[in-house]
Amino acid sequence: MAVEQQEVSAPEPGGTAAGRAAPVRRKAWIVLALLVCLMLVNYADKVVVGLAGVGMKEELGLDDSQFGVIQSSFFWLFAVGSVLGGWLGGKIRARWLLAGIASLWALSLAPMAAQVGFTTIVACRVLLGFAEGPTTALAMQVAHSWFPAHKRAIPSSIVVAGAGIGPLIAAPVLTWVILNYSWHAAFAVLAICGVVVTVLWLIGGDSGPEDAQGAHGHGAGAAAGPVLPERVPLRRLFSTGTLIGMSLLFFVAYANTSVKVSWLPLYLREGLGYDATTAGNLVALPYLGSAIAVILVGVLSAALTRRGVSGRLTRGVLPGAMVLASGVCTIAFSSLDRGVPQMVLLVISSCLNSAGYGVAFAGLADVVPAKQRGAVFGIVTGVYSLGGIVAPLVIGKLVDAGDSVALGYGDGFMVLGITMITGAVAALLLVNPARDAAKLSSV
Repeated sequence: MAVEQQEVSAPEPGGTAAGRAAPVRRKAWIVLALLVCLMLVNYADKVVVGLAGVGMKEELGLDDSQFGVIQSSFFWLFAVGSVLGGWLGGKIRARWLLAGIASLWALSLAPMAAQVGFTTIVACRVLLGFAEGPTTALAMQVAHSWFPAHKRAIPSSIVVAGAGIGPLIAAPVLTWVILNYSWHAAFAVLAICGVVVTVLWLIGGDSGPEDAQGAHGHGAGAAAGPVLPERVPLRRLFSTGTLIGMSLLFFVAYANTSVKVSWLPLYLREGLGYDATTAGNLVALPYLGSAIAVILVGVLSAALTRRGVSGRLTRGVLPGAMVLASGVCTIAFSSLDRGVPQMVLLVISSCLNSAGYGVAFAGLADVVPAKQRGAVFGIVTGVYSLGGIVAPLVIGKLVDAGDSVALGYGDGFMVLGITMITGAVAALLLVNPARDAAKLSSV
């Protein structure tokens, strides 16, 4: 890979370095588009159970606690998959690893196209969660391999935007499929999409030349400050304020994301009384806002970085403040009755919660040597996925325990908002990429 990078940048007769760099830039954006497609299908797979929830509960006779188990089961092996995938990310070529992961998605979705019972559904969701666990971390690792450190905020945000685009497209489309055919048909459609995205990735996807730079310690640090060592003990990395703070921030943010994916469609139908078509359309609004917000915040972070604003502000304070504000909005909409003001606050909460993911991952990359990014991103993903295990279960228990379905949901979102505020405050106090990169470079 090092030789490959040299060929890209060294002048030779018959062409300039800039001329040869242009195809690399084009390839980088093609790969980025494919990563967005992977994330799109990844999050469509997550949201489908929420969309099919009413039909599943009626067909199988499930109560809210049992449905909460189904939603939570997706995350039971999510952390295992995240850590294992991160470890394999340094050993297996990204083209084959991500293709294998996407193939497992399709395999786990296919049985749901037929008549299945509670146990089979749980088993399929566990397998899907295991396979999808490392996706975000590996997608970030591949995206960062195509862009130097000071240009990673926007690509990172675009990858995360795919997570919003997936449900944005899936919510109305799969709702139509469910209403006109069955919830089983929705899973069949997603299984086919998994196969298609696997083939596309095999054709055009792979890691980029920045891996070679990062392998010598010039990835995150070269453009942003101190040059990181080739490797840092994981114990030392995870004792830095940035990794501790980011892990907490991701945990509470992902708790919000998992509740939105798992329970929002049912909240709109059972808690607020919207019909299936209206609920399917309303579910798309938070994802639309999130996809736009993620990219805008990435652009803002990149612009601030170019102006010399510190990484602590652009990649630490910025995402922390947004999750904090999202927690406040979550508490606010949980106390309102159905109507436009409530939906506005719900959408704003979702936008603020999602918008910081991309720049936060860029902040992590600033303190992690390139060779270790796959493993570290996988561990961080595994840690924050615990929020996805706990949050859907808690919501299900609170809905069952509430004096009414609406009050139960209100209690659940209130607890969620308080949790988000607590985690965001901790992150604001702890995260400082420049400080921690300087400490690690001095080892």
